[in-house]
Amino acid sequence: MKTEDLISALAADVPPVPRHGLLRRLIAGLLPGGLVTLVLVGLGLGFRADLWPAMHGGMFWVKWLYTGSLALCATLATLRLARPDAGVAGWLWLACLPVLGLVVISVQELASVPSSQWLAMWLGMSWKVCSTNVFLLSLPIFGGLLWSFRRLAPTRLRLAGATAGLTAGAWGATLYCLHCPESAAIFVLTWYTLGMAAAAAGGALLGPRLLRW
Repeated sequence: MKTEDLISALAADVPPVPRHGLLRRLIAGLLPGGLVTLVLVGLGLGFRADLWPAMHGGMFWVKWLYTGSLALCATLATLRLARPDAGVAGWLWLACLPVLGLVVISVQELASVPSSQWLAMWLGMSWKVCSTNVFLLSLPIFGGLLWSFRRLAPTRLRLAGATAGLTAGAWGATLYCLHCPESAAIFVLTWYTLGMAAAAAGGALLGPRLLRW
């Protein structure tokens, strides 16, 4: 049998992929994982007591904009890498913009206070647990993404794993904002980013094993 005939025979009974089926599959994994993480934040850590007043302050939304924009970019990159014909994940380059933006805000914030306060702003009250909490809260979301990938066809497994980990870490960090009272930009830039980077590194390590098809 010729190669062309074999390909035609194999493809003859393959049903068409529903429109936006890949996106729906990814969301179907993200939503349950995000719900579990939200429950863990609410019941395990507790929502911050001053959540409503904090939502009237600018830094609360800076944190959410930072983690949320990273989550969106990572999700779209993961969506592209879930396909066997994925090209360069340009969304990952776009994710550099919120990082650079927060760097600028951090520098401005530090410049507005005496240097004697810099260490306290950098460490806050929860630097010892912040990155760990972000990483742990990413695990249910990462598990949901692994379920999604069981029906997908990535070929760049390590990069796909890294973007899935970053997606989980960024969404986990976004939900962690409901608990975390820290408001210094340098704190968020350091410890939130470290937690998200750990989730991405974990995904990169596990991707070649768990995303194989």
